[in-house]
Amino acid sequence: MAEIVAAMAMTHSPGLTGWFTRASEEYQRLALQATAEMRRRLAAARPDVLLMFSNDHLLNWPINNVPEYTVGIADAHVGPADWFDEWLAMEQYRVPGHADLPRFLVNEAARRGVALAWLRQMQFDDGISVPTHYLNPDARFRLIPITMNCTVPPIPTPRRAYAVGLTLREALRAWPGPERIAVVATGGLSHEPGGPRYFWVDEEFDRWFLDLLKRGDHEALLSECTLERMEAAGSGGTAELLAWIVTLAFTRGPADVLAYMPAIAWRSGTGMVVWNEVT
Repeated sequence: MAEIVAAMAMTHSPGLTGWFTRASEEYQRLALQATAEMRRRLAAARPDVLLMFSNDHLLNWPINNVPEYTVGIADAHVGPADWFDEWLAMEQYRVPGHADLPRFLVNEAARRGVALAWLRQMQFDDGISVPTHYLNPDARFRLIPITMNCTVPPIPTPRRAYAVGLTLREALRAWPGPERIAVVATGGLSHEPGGPRYFWVDEEFDRWFLDLLKRGDHEALLSECTLERMEAAGSGGTAELLAWIVTLAFTRGPADVLAYMPAIAWRSGTGMVVWNEVT
């Protein structure tokens, strides 16, 4: 049985690597301190694998055929994808994968009523690349990436995302191996990529959402944080928080908010969160 040993979430704004110094020195310091604490907690948890949830930015699938969830099943993952390295100011990285476990997840999730698409070669933009840069820079942890549709209707509801998280949690428990798993959500907070509110952050929404995480009341969050509320806080971007809600299903109790920055310079409300208890 795989063991869940850590759960955390962070923004994956390309500004966190591509134009980091455009934000204030205070925001830079907060981001570096928070991600350093996330790395410290990962080291203490000693995971073998990072199960990383992000959203598909229409990089791997055409707009008329975006699966709800897609699992990368490669033995190794390479990024960023062509054209993204310069934008992200990032050298190409290579991270070991885990081909057997994600294949098992695809089959086990199907048995439990959740159909997962899969790719032998998954391309990565900021969604996986930015958190990999900060949390797994030496590629010590194996990576299983799972991307989700947060862009093209019908977008899964928060309750659906949470239910998928519960299914994946149970599927991991059915895995016969001893792997230690850290679950990492990436995306959000409020932003509207390329839209009329591109240079805007909904600080009120961000703090409200983070306060819900600090309360640790899953039902309240699922009831109050609707797709409509996320869309109002930034169309086409804020719904990336569905990845955080998938990860919420692996946790119990309140989360620690390590940092929050309404960083218009990074084009996104920016936050880093760690849960103290996992299930």
